[in-house]
Amino acid sequence: MNDIDFTALKALYINCTLKKSPEQSHTDGLMRVSMDIMEKENVTVDHIRLVDHEVASGVYPDMTEHGWEKDEWPALVKRVLDADILIVGTPIWLGEKSSVAQKLIERLYAMSGMQNDKGQYLFYGKVGGCVITGNEDGVKHNAMSILYALQHIGYSIAPQSDCGWIGEIGPGPSYLDKESNAANNDFTNRNTTFMTYNLLHLGKMLKEAGGYSAYGNSRKDWDNGNRWGFENPEYREGV
Repeated sequence: MNDIDFTALKALYINCTLKKSPEQSHTDGLMRVSMDIMEKENVTVDHIRLVDHEVASGVYPDMTEHGWEKDEWPALVKRVLDADILIVGTPIWLGEKSSVAQKLIERLYAMSGMQNDKGQYLFYGKVGGCVITGNEDGVKHNAMSILYALQHIGYSIAPQSDCGWIGEIGPGPSYLDKESNAANNDFTNRNTTFMTYNLLHLGKMLKEAGGYSAYGNSRKDWDNGNRWGFENPEYREGV
């Protein structure tokens, strides 16, 4: 009997498929496995299919201030910031994550210079993961790219924060196609389950701790002259 309570957590899944709703997305199919687990654990779950929204390209918080007529990102990012856990889903095209996934990472990066109330970068205390599908190799390659980007801007990465499914190389059945039998793939199901719970455990720990201590990582304090245990090598004796 599980006595761990995850009900205070909020998770956001962003599907970076190239297909607009209501077209079927195989990436969405695998993401739903993780979402179902979250919902059974009474986590508040939100979902965005990014291609359904007019999100401008760029690395600023609001691209209407930089020549674009419309940009829905300022509204969408409020849902990102409201979530304790962010899961990025993407298909593989030509061995790489989708162009929509790259756009998402660039728009997340646009917010990375902002600070929370501790003076830390904005995404400190939040947890990131990824879900990847395709018909060719590249799950681990793309997971490395996405998870690196998320941790670089402040997200925390739990053990085994990725999962994926790929079919045979070349044309063939995709995740939701019955002939793929992907729903019964034990490796994918195990990794998806482990990923989901690891994200929940880390998210719960960080939320209950109030995020990270600001000791040694506050941009505000650094700019105010605080250096904690750092000593510039130039001033060390004998250097």
